[in-house]
Amino acid sequence: MKSTLALTAALLLSAILIAPDIAAAAGEENPTPPASQNKSNKDTSKKAKKDKSSSAEDFLTGYHAAYAFIYDKGDYEAGIAALRALGYDDNADVATLVGYASRKLGRYDDAKLWYERALAADPNHAVTWSYYGMWQAEQGNVLKAKEDLEKVRLICGTDCKAYNMLKDAIAGTITY
Repeated sequence: MKSTLALTAALLLSAILIAPDIAAAAGEENPTPPASQNKSNKDTSKKAKKDKSSSAEDFLTGYHAAYAFIYDKGDYEAGIAALRALGYDDNADVATLVGYASRKLGRYDDAKLWYERALAADPNHAVTWSYYGMWQAEQGNVLKAKEDLEKVRLICGTDCKAYNMLKDAIAGTITY
């Protein structure tokens, strides 16, 4: 319990100091907060609305801290730990970032599982398809990476960042 509180405090402090300055990297910087874990939507009182808002704020604060660990600091282990501590492993944005960090650590089997988990949550998540395509290219499966590029194109067109990142990765002009 104490370690969870310490981790939460560290994440909140990191988010307060870092989150406003996070540059738009490849992942979803501002994901949609997941629906409340409380399944009952019948309570429309002010307290219930405040709790839901607070939960969304807590999620975004923790997510931004994890995002900063991964993209700003390159601390993939800390990023994975922070994302897992959120308790939203089935959120497409969370699962995608865990997959990305796993891939950067060379844990390709883990990355594949997390990308597939993200796509199960949101089959039209362009960033996940982009990262999964990069994973495919790194595995030597350029044809599959090109199929993933086509999926990204169908989701967000050719002007979106996810499309251009994967296109450049396939071409070998960037490594991400």
